[in-house]
Amino acid sequence: MKEYHRLSVAPMMAYTDRHYRYMMRLFTKRSLLYTEMVVGTTITYNLKSDFLDRVLGFDPIEHPIAIQLGGDDPKVLAPAAKVCEDYGYDEINLNVGCPSDRVQKGRFGACLMKEPERVAEVVAAMQAEVSIPVTVKHRLGVDDVDRYEDLCRFVEVVRQCGNHIFIVHARKAWLKGLSPAQNRNVPPLRYEWVYQLKKDFPDLGIIINGGIGTMDEVLEHLQQVDGVMMGRAAYHQPEQFTRADELVFGEPAQVPMGEAALIEAMNRYTQEQVALGTKLSFVAKHLVGLFKNRRNARRWRQEISKLIQQNPKHFDLAQIYRDAFLSEPKAG
Repeated sequence: MKEYHRLSVAPMMAYTDRHYRYMMRLFTKRSLLYTEMVVGTTITYNLKSDFLDRVLGFDPIEHPIAIQLGGDDPKVLAPAAKVCEDYGYDEINLNVGCPSDRVQKGRFGACLMKEPERVAEVVAAMQAEVSIPVTVKHRLGVDDVDRYEDLCRFVEVVRQCGNHIFIVHARKAWLKGLSPAQNRNVPPLRYEWVYQLKKDFPDLGIIINGGIGTMDEVLEHLQQVDGVMMGRAAYHQPEQFTRADELVFGEPAQVPMGEAALIEAMNRYTQEQVALGTKLSFVAKHLVGLFKNRRNARRWRQEISKLIQQNPKHFDLAQIYRDAFLSEPKAG
């Protein structure tokens, strides 16, 4: 376990891209950030392509950063892991938790919980190729393989390959009948199973995930397990990470970056990215949900949404912020 495992932001498709991660680094320097899931063949089929830089590239400010890989073939994932290490990632995570139909057709994600030996084989192959940590993110169970004893067997088998860190989404997954969104909410949370897993495997690093929404909840879970992974709440309320370094990592209390300074930083970053050919919407979409609880937050959302639709060559996010929150209301 590394210290940054105490708090992480979950890998989320269509959310945790490099632009979101850059913004999150303005809130927290210590939390572990994750990429979106990348399928192993996306890497191995594009080894000499500029496309690979677009998929794997990241800003140095994003460290510590983990990449999540999807797949079930050790002959694909081992060389893919090596490429990721060469790109500078701090660790690699194997997706054994996603229940989507597309992922199942590729024989990876949550369906692999039924094949712990295969997971162990894949992890061992990746570990043989890299010197950085390889971790596994999984569910409590899948379909009818959902007893606590089944969970323990999965962990016991996979640990034999040398994997020591398990990130546990505290729900089971249904491979049929529920959408990925429903699988994040319908199966009941069983935090007590994850707590018990830590007691039964005290030498392993156990990180809890699922339905965790506030820093107070993070601190409560840290009394039972080694780390906490926050998902949707980290995306929709990133401002709460302003105190994460102090509360979770014991950093001396500091005056957090103010809202205006944060928007100035994101304005510079967005302009740089657009100059490099990035679509404005790819960056600006992550700003829409900021300042939810502020007076005039609606005006901010409307102006950023308008910016995304119009896609102008010249823009000033800082001015939009000042107009929304700092302008004095006109008399009369």
